Amino acid sequence: MQTPKTILIIEDEKSLRDAIVDILRLKNFLSLEAKNGREGVELALSKHPDLILLDLIMPEMDGIIALKNIREDAWGKKVPIIILTNLSATNEQFGDDKATLKATHYLIKSDWKLHDIAKKIEEILET
Repeated sequence: MQTPKTILIIEDEKSLRDAIVDILRLKNFLSLEAKNGREGVELALSKHPDLILLDLIMPEMDGIIALKNIREDAWGKKVPIIILTNLSATNEQFGDDKATLKATHYLIKSDWKLHDIAKKIEEILET
């Protein structure tokens, strides 16, 4: 039996974070949770999850800065990161950083159902 993969969810909206944890649990993933970018970076760099789901608009540290901090780490350069946000990829706030930050995928929350997000995670991790 293979060891369950760990997913770090960095999302400030508790109800959405809880719903994602529930669906991932059903898919036999372990979950770590962070309610802001600062917590997310600390958890990512200390626990080294197999994949990170990252919101962009959060208190204390936004997702762009969190992503930059994670990508500066040797481990963080390689970890798959899915940006899950309400911001359009063409939004000026994201701008040219999209290519340089190397997010694995960019998903708009309103376009994705939770089970589709879980399926995308399974595809990326090939579980």
